[in-house]
Amino acid sequence: MKVIIGQGSCGIASGAKKTEAEFRKQIKDKKIKAEVGITGCVGMCYLEPIVDVYEDNGEYTRYVQVKPENVETIVESHLVGGKVAEELTVKAEDEAFLKQQQRVVLRNAGHIDPENIDEYIAIDGYKAIEKVLKEMTPEEVIDVIKVSGLRGRGGAGFPTWFKWNAALQNKSDTKYAVCNADEGDPGAFMDRSVLEGDPHSLIEGMIIGGYAMEANQGVVYCRAEYPLAIKRLDKAIQDARAKGFLGENIFGTGFSYDIMIKAGAGAFVCGEETALIASLEGERGMPRLKPPFPAAKGFWQKPTNINNVETWANVPWIILNGGEAFAAMGKGPSKGTKVFALAGKIKKGGLAEVPMGMPIKDIIFGIGGGIKNDKKVKGVQMGGPSGGCVPAELFDTPVTYEDITKTGAIVGSGGMIVMDEDTCMVDMSRFFLDFTKKESCGKCNYCRIGTKRMLEILERITRGEGKDGDIELLEELAGKIKDGAMCGLGQTAPNPVLTTLKYFRNEYEDHIYKKKCTAKSCKALIKFEITDKCVGCTACAKRCPVNAISGEVKKQHVIDQDVCVRCGRCKENCKFDAITVE
Repeated sequence: MKVIIGQGSCGIASGAKKTEAEFRKQIKDKKIKAEVGITGCVGMCYLEPIVDVYEDNGEYTRYVQVKPENVETIVESHLVGGKVAEELTVKAEDEAFLKQQQRVVLRNAGHIDPENIDEYIAIDGYKAIEKVLKEMTPEEVIDVIKVSGLRGRGGAGFPTWFKWNAALQNKSDTKYAVCNADEGDPGAFMDRSVLEGDPHSLIEGMIIGGYAMEANQGVVYCRAEYPLAIKRLDKAIQDARAKGFLGENIFGTGFSYDIMIKAGAGAFVCGEETALIASLEGERGMPRLKPPFPAAKGFWQKPTNINNVETWANVPWIILNGGEAFAAMGKGPSKGTKVFALAGKIKKGGLAEVPMGMPIKDIIFGIGGGIKNDKKVKGVQMGGPSGGCVPAELFDTPVTYEDITKTGAIVGSGGMIVMDEDTCMVDMSRFFLDFTKKESCGKCNYCRIGTKRMLEILERITRGEGKDGDIELLEELAGKIKDGAMCGLGQTAPNPVLTTLKYFRNEYEDHIYKKKCTAKSCKALIKFEITDKCVGCTACAKRCPVNAISGEVKKQHVIDQDVCVRCGRCKENCKFDAITVE
């Protein structure tokens, strides 16, 4: 019998380490014959800590939200008594979260120990690279990737085979295959999960890509804010070297290839490939004009190909199962599956991998379970700060590169931030523009100054100081920034503003002309008032941080609007629904 505890970052943050320690203690104290191990995130982040108890025949029972105080119940009932502790097991509606997915990148998520290479090998790990090195030419590998229709999963959706072929055609004594693991979008955690839960898939994919483009060195550029991902990837690389999958003369074929890790400083702009290369070389992460493209002159002026984690992790599966099998999933030119990070006002936050072409509504309401507290959905921000907002009325839109682009958003790296009726779209735009303004490298005027001016306007509007002409000025600035910025960060920075202006223009107008926040979110445009439902329990007054509430016990209280900071604590703590927001 085995007890496996999910220990991705989400599990650890939920207390999985303490849960593991309690299992180890009880198993030791009670002298139970059971192993305790770890795995990565299975994708059901909202149910962490997750514990799977495996029987000797391979079947397992999944327990969710297992705190240290729940461990004894599982141990006594299941490990000792052989009876499942039903009250702690995953429910049918939560099992549907995974059953509605189609997993390629996340195929091993939550099923193997990411720190044990033997478990990866046991499920045909490194079989794909063995097949490639012993049976295929670089051109044949690229043809398989071409047939698969795999496109870059980092945001642009550029055909993977084309980039690989371009690097292959540029002859050089040294070439580099680079993995962009600088996942910087707020609300995105797809790449982190792969690095933490299945690092060998990335390594194997990079070896295959290196062979296809005749590169001899791989580099993983990972943000330093992912310490667990870097730790597990580093161990996986060392283990792969020890097994002979990395290094000199792999499988006795004469092909040599190795991988190193570079920890980035967390600059969002380094997601752009030329800025990433500059950072790799020890320079400030700033983009440069293209051409020349990295395939001709990249890292140290040598031919370089860059793909993100998810793209590389698809490759071993494609080689073993065939390009046609991958292409059979998806819709039109958007082939295969895509991993999405579900965050925001959604019931089931976590990772979902679905075939390209699934409608947005099926992801949010089918897999994600709908909106928290059953409130009305307003939209979903796709593509992070570089993307845009898709309103609820367009949730029938299939998730493909082409269809999402038509809405004004982008698929991007896969972040989905769900927004409900309480989300102010003007403030949401301000949040994303604040992010891109801070992350701008400052190299070009349109991005450095233009985003600052747009942010200033949005901040005025959310403070209730908007004026006639602000909307038109935002649109004018957005157009100039998109046309004049040098790299993707600046060119896409206005997208959140443009899409919310397109679909939620009324909210901007209400802020400016009516001095009203429709979502009752912007503090400067709302006020809290106590109605005659108040029974004078004094709960609100006790919890007000600025003593803005006064009144006698058992009598209606009053809020001093000049003192009130609109924190909302009074409303949160009122049990009689006596406080309204206007």
